[in-house]
Amino acid sequence: MRVLLVHNHYRQHGGEDVAFAAESRLLRRHGHEVIEYREHNDSVERVGRARLAADTIWSRAAHRRLGSVLRRVRPDVVHFHNTFPLISPSAYAACRGAGVPVVQTLANYRLLCPGANFVRGGRPCEACTQHAVPWPGVLHRCYRGSAAATATVASMLVVHRAARTWTRMVDVFVAPTEFARRKFVDGGLPGERIRVKPNFVDPDPGTGGHGGGYALFAGRLSHEKGVETLVDAWARLGDAAPPLKVVGAGPLAPALAARAGPRVELLGWRPRDEVLALMKDAAVLVFPSNCYESFGLALAEAFATGLPVIASRLGAMAELVEHERTGLHFAPGDAADLATQVARAFGDPPALSAMGRAARAVFEARFTADRNHALLLEIYDAAARGEARRGA
Repeated sequence: MRVLLVHNHYRQHGGEDVAFAAESRLLRRHGHEVIEYREHNDSVERVGRARLAADTIWSRAAHRRLGSVLRRVRPDVVHFHNTFPLISPSAYAACRGAGVPVVQTLANYRLLCPGANFVRGGRPCEACTQHAVPWPGVLHRCYRGSAAATATVASMLVVHRAARTWTRMVDVFVAPTEFARRKFVDGGLPGERIRVKPNFVDPDPGTGGHGGGYALFAGRLSHEKGVETLVDAWARLGDAAPPLKVVGAGPLAPALAARAGPRVELLGWRPRDEVLALMKDAAVLVFPSNCYESFGLALAEAFATGLPVIASRLGAMAELVEHERTGLHFAPGDAADLATQVARAFGDPPALSAMGRAARAVFEARFTADRNHALLLEIYDAAARGEARRGA
């Protein structure tokens, strides 16, 4: 199969960039011909504000360039990861004009929320879903802290909802969890065209011994990731707290350094291989996010190493982590409840080991590269059958 992968890279390398690269490698490894069309947000500084705003809504340059690629390579399917802001929805029209099936991964909530993550003030917010024009996001400057920039995103959403761009020009959407799928159905996308395909871990890191006796956090140090709840929980545990290793960087790093007690070790950013090594030695991963999360790759990585997870009972986390089977839940933002679950986990090593084994079994059933490849082929086959064009 000849697949054209399309992605607008972010300035700060993140989970969506990782998923794009992983799927590209996976397809090549299985013998598919992969062509990549990419833009990078590093070039945003060379574009004036007015031009960037116009291109976000409809990029004539991306439409022209992608059209040229389509004519040259004639792919069987085009798989979009991110089109914001430089590629824009004009790319779908280029594919429609070329008669090529379109798949769109829904890695974030951009089609429903100008800020893309359903977060405001470090907590879940769905205010914009209640309005045809997402003015609450503009009012609260939800994208990059700028009313003007948020207004541009809101305009893009209004224009293309009115034109029914996504429902007319995308054959199959890909959501990483059933929770995300439900949100997009509630937001107006056709549920029969949204397939659930989780992210995957490749290569398989293998299980660890988990003899380190510590808890691990790995993620961005920011309000929405719940790191303040994490530190507060360890303060409540006091001298009875197990060691906690915190991996990551972000705006709250200085504040956390000032508040962290003697049982908390801040390791800063670490490369992925080091994080996986820490997971193999840890007793439990703590995932205290205050936002819905679209997937949470760290959860799948933890499962791959046989590491159980203590997670917020919220959004995708509540779906991916099964309470008392592959980990434990706690009430989002509730440091006392988190402290209780941490004490419970470390107080019952046999139960913790059993949850780790169950987590590994879930990885083998759902999050391997081979399973993901099979799901991708099913999705591409559905797109090739023209489900969107028949239903539009």
